[in-house]
Amino acid sequence: MLKQRVITALVLLAVLLPAVFAASPWPFAVLAAVFMGAGAWEWGRLNEASGPAAVGLAAVCAVWCGASALAGWPEQPPSGLWAVGAGAWMLAGAVMLARGESAWRAIPRGLRWMGGVAALWLAWIAVAHARLLGVNFLLSVLALVWAADIAAYFAGRAFGMKLFSRRLAPSISPGKTWEGALGGALGVLALAAVWIAVDRTFSVADPSFYTRIARLRPEVLIWALPLLTVMSVVGDLVESMVKRSAGAKDSSGLLPGHGGVLDRVDALLPTLPLALMIYEGVAR
Repeated sequence: MLKQRVITALVLLAVLLPAVFAASPWPFAVLAAVFMGAGAWEWGRLNEASGPAAVGLAAVCAVWCGASALAGWPEQPPSGLWAVGAGAWMLAGAVMLARGESAWRAIPRGLRWMGGVAALWLAWIAVAHARLLGVNFLLSVLALVWAADIAAYFAGRAFGMKLFSRRLAPSISPGKTWEGALGGALGVLALAAVWIAVDRTFSVADPSFYTRIARLRPEVLIWALPLLTVMSVVGDLVESMVKRSAGAKDSSGLLPGHGGVLDRVDALLPTLPLALMIYEGVAR
C-alpha cells in the first residue's frame, strides 16, 4: 500500500507541478477542470447515479467550467460569487452534518447530483482565479488545508480524547477528535506565521494569501485562519457522510493508494471560495 501511495503521489507531482509553474495559468486550469470532472463522476456514483448518468455529471461539470472560462470568470468572477458560495457551504454543511445520513438519502437524487457538481464547479473557478493571483497565493491556500490535515492527524494521535470526552463527529468519522481539530487550527496558524516570515525575508514579489492579508488587515488572520480550518473539516466530514451513506470506503479507485479525487479535494471545496471571499473583502 505504501509503495502504491508513493508511486501515485510521484505521478501526480510530475503532472501537477509543470502545470502549476507554467508561464500561462491555463495548463493548470485545464488540468484542474479534468480533476473536477472526475470528482463529479465519483459524486454521481456515490449518489446512486448509473454509469451513463455519472459520466453525464462529469460532462456537465466540464461544460460549466468551459462556459465559465469563455465568460472570463476565472479572471473576473461575478460580484458576490465567493460570498454566495461560502455562505451556501456554511449553511448546507451545518444542516447536512446535523441531520446525518438518513436525511441526506431522503433528498431527491437530482438535487444531490447538481449540488455536488455546483460545489466542484465553484471550486474550479476559485482555484483558477487563485492561480491567476499568483503561484505563491495558490500554494499558500492549498497548503492551509494540507497543514490542517497533517497537524490534526498528529495532534489527534498524541492527545485524542485526553482533553475532551466526546469525539468530533462519531457517527460520521469516528477517528476525528476535538483535540485533532484544535491541533489543525494551531498548525495553520504556525504555517501562516512561517509563510509571512519567508515572504518578508526574501521580499517575494508574488505574496501569499497570508502575507497579503497581513499587509492590509493583520487582525483578520486571527479569526479567518480558524474559520478556514473549520470549513476544511466540514468539507472532509460532508464527503465522509456521503461515502458512509453509499457504503463506500473511498470515493473511487482513480488514485491507487489514495482513493479517489474527492478524497483528495473534499476539504478544498468549501475552503477555496471562503479564502477568496476573505481576501477580496480585505483588498477592497
